Amino acid sequence: MKDSIRARYAEERLPRYTSYPTAPHFTGAVSARRYDKWLASLPAAPASLYLHIPFCRSMCWYCGCHTTVARRDRPILDYLAALRREIELVADRLTQPLPVRQIHFGGGTPTILAPVDFAGLVRLLRQRFPLERDAEIAVEIDPRTLAPAMIGAFGEAGVTRANLGVQSFDVQVQEAINRRQGFEQTAAAVTALRAAGIDSIGFDLIYGLPHQTVRSCLETVEACVALRPGRIAVFGYAHLPGFKKHQRKIDEAALPGGSARHDQAEAIAEALMAAGYRRIGIDHFALPGDRLAEASAKGALHRNFQGYTTDSAETLIGFGASAIGRLPQGYVQNETVLGAYAERVQRGELATARGYRLTAEDRLRGELIERLMCDFEVDVAAICARHGAAPAELMRSANRLEALAADGIVQVEGSVVRLADDSHFLARTVASAFDAHLGARPGGFSRAV
Repeated sequence: MKDSIRARYAEERLPRYTSYPTAPHFTGAVSARRYDKWLASLPAAPASLYLHIPFCRSMCWYCGCHTTVARRDRPILDYLAALRREIELVADRLTQPLPVRQIHFGGGTPTILAPVDFAGLVRLLRQRFPLERDAEIAVEIDPRTLAPAMIGAFGEAGVTRANLGVQSFDVQVQEAINRRQGFEQTAAAVTALRAAGIDSIGFDLIYGLPHQTVRSCLETVEACVALRPGRIAVFGYAHLPGFKKHQRKIDEAALPGGSARHDQAEAIAEALMAAGYRRIGIDHFALPGDRLAEASAKGALHRNFQGYTTDSAETLIGFGASAIGRLPQGYVQNETVLGAYAERVQRGELATARGYRLTAEDRLRGELIERLMCDFEVDVAAICARHGAAPAELMRSANRLEALAADGIVQVEGSVVRLADDSHFLARTVASAFDAHLGARPGGFSRAV
């Protein structure tokens, strides 16, 4: 690919397509009353749960999550009471048992909870939702605050997978993002987790951070590979200071440009693949025996708000402030402000603030986009046949395809759209060709690379 073409597409701002339509298109038209009806009509089919813990002890300046700094425990305990109440409210609205396949704790820092409270929260989930025998329980972890007692609570709760935030081991980068985390600290956490029987471990890395270079990225990769996590996710830093005010503390002059970001991402990818990891989608890597790699090889990979996943459940119930859920009928998102969230659930109301009701066309385009993001190719006619739609009309509406083909980014053979081997990093760009909502609410998206 010519550098000029790569640079032009790399600077575009596009959705990450962890949902379709994406969150900026959610509105207040989907209310708590509608969510109530959707829950009551759910079939007894496998589902997943997401619990959002929106607290950290300090703010990392690169963070794009809904979280707040809590230096005292009282706000956390108050939130935990509201979270438990919401779990009860949702479970009470189900008309039949909902078997759970996966539980994911995100944040923020889920391990900011006291160990006894974390274990109690999982017990409540087990009481109100029947867990499948081999259900996965995953937790996002900040190694800097992981205490031995919490690892013991993981064992008691049946946690099966841990995902550790690493980002970068470069001290200069860490200073620039307000996150000091040594390799020894991370290695100690990995050793303790494995000793507790949690063998499925993943790391999160970020490229495009201030002062980051290809060399520092490769040094971080080398250190991570020495610990041999089963999965490594590599995300591009999304600098959106208009939405996240703490990002204004980052020196924009120290941020790498689009071409440098691409060089960092590709250098990381090449190093990980040389170390035995398989590339999964645009930003995940997994060892051959990992379930994510196996799903990718079988064409059974999926994508949701946690990124690439093996989870095929059609229902994802989100708990906590700002949490997003997906049901067969559409998306729902809770109140983002902690006080508003807590007030709603303490009054016995669902905390739904907004959402989106899916149309037949949304489901069709969503499946097309998911397959492009997961497989780097899609047979438009085959998917249209499942949805009773006309492939020719859909292909005509994807007016970017002609330009993408002219630039060598995709190959179009009949109804099959396939990304060129050197264009996989532009999967979001190709997916945007099928996004009928993209121009409706521009802005707020991260760079394509």
